[in-house]
Amino acid sequence: MLPLGPIGSGSLPCHAEGVARTPPRFRLGLRGRMVTFFGLAALIAALALSLVTYASTRSYLLGQRTVVAKRQAFNNAQLVRTVIAGDRSNVADVMTNIRSERGGYAVLHLDATETSVDSFYAQEPLRFTQSNLPAVLVEQTLAGSSGRQRFTFNGQPYEGVGVAIPSLGAQYFEAFPLDDVATTLRTIQTTLLAGVILITLAAGVLGLVMSRTALRPLERVTKAANTIATGRLDTRLDPEDDPDLDQLVDSFNDMADAVQARIEREQRFASDVSHELRSPVTALAAAVDVIVARRDDFTERNRQAIDIVASQVKRFDRTVIDLLELSRLDAGASDTSTDDVDLDDFIARVMHRYGFSNVPLEIEKRDGASTTCILDRRRVERILVNLLENARDHAGGATRVVLLADRDHFEVSVEDDGPGIAVSERDRIFERFARGSASRNSTGSGLGLAIVAEHARALGGEARVENSARGGARFVVTLTRQTIQVTEAQP
Repeated sequence: MLPLGPIGSGSLPCHAEGVARTPPRFRLGLRGRMVTFFGLAALIAALALSLVTYASTRSYLLGQRTVVAKRQAFNNAQLVRTVIAGDRSNVADVMTNIRSERGGYAVLHLDATETSVDSFYAQEPLRFTQSNLPAVLVEQTLAGSSGRQRFTFNGQPYEGVGVAIPSLGAQYFEAFPLDDVATTLRTIQTTLLAGVILITLAAGVLGLVMSRTALRPLERVTKAANTIATGRLDTRLDPEDDPDLDQLVDSFNDMADAVQARIEREQRFASDVSHELRSPVTALAAAVDVIVARRDDFTERNRQAIDIVASQVKRFDRTVIDLLELSRLDAGASDTSTDDVDLDDFIARVMHRYGFSNVPLEIEKRDGASTTCILDRRRVERILVNLLENARDHAGGATRVVLLADRDHFEVSVEDDGPGIAVSERDRIFERFARGSASRNSTGSGLGLAIVAEHARALGGEARVENSARGGARFVVTLTRQTIQVTEAQP
């Protein structure tokens, strides 16, 4: 049905007041915000353009319809006046011969004469009467003023025109159907709505494409940053043609240069210090061994001092050795030499060689997976020995070693009999010189677990700590078969 009110009189969907809004569970990323912005901007622009187009078209079509209706109504009124000017007896014939539009109708009112009363004559065949016309229009026309009014009858829109004929004491009314205009406007509404949807979707796609183009430099920055984080400090961004992006590239590369220089300086310092300490520590250890060999020649008090010196020199020597190993790992000087190894037999032999043969070794194979693989024997040995010595020195000794073989990875875990590691310390425990609160009073440099993490990372795996089901801590090193095989192919 054709809307008869002004274009702004229709109601639009709105949010009900007083309804609590659910807080968003996530925040849109930059790409999502760009797509949303493009979509909303296009939606608002398309809606505004559609409303203006619809209002202009509606006003034009209704205006044209009004002009045609008034012209035809006045022409028919002139015809009625001409025919019944001399004889009112043929009013019925005149109304029968009136040519109104299909679906419309006409009504003629004659004022009272000396021998009659006011009379209404409807067009034949009778479909409508004066009672179906708007009361305001009828009263206005009967008062002597011509006019028009839109109204609805039986759910259909009409344009009513009233023409006063004062020379005859008559008033002519005619109603014109507007259903063709309503149909046209509905078609325009549907077309504009489809256009708004298509424009919004197209803008969303454009926003997605533009966001990918805009974020591509950031993706390169992210990739370069991740590469630097893995240890490739020489990674840099290529220059950009865009001057704005070129500033970002220059800033990132300058930052990477500064970070690389600082890390290399610290690594070089640690390596130089370790090398410089190695010789005097070795000489000091040899001298202490000579004194220890003649320990019985000294008094009891001197023997206690000798024992303290011997233990501290041993600890110092171990710290220097660990620092040298970490320096080689940082510098990438510790090459990976892969070999075909049966982990089951290899772990048992390493435990026996370092005096941990009394610790139970359990083998678990899932889905018939084999324990034979390609790996670096030396790195795995260092990982296992450091974990066993860490359990011995800080947690009352290892309670068991478990080798889990799966189709795609291995897990080597060492469980101890200590108090465990607090959740807040589990990430920090693998940092250099970090020691858990439960081992503050024990000997050690705090470098053993850091070496474990570095060797695991060099093999493409990871090290973590968790609570053991039997109590204490459970240190786990995970290595994937795929990573090990890839490492083998490297020179």
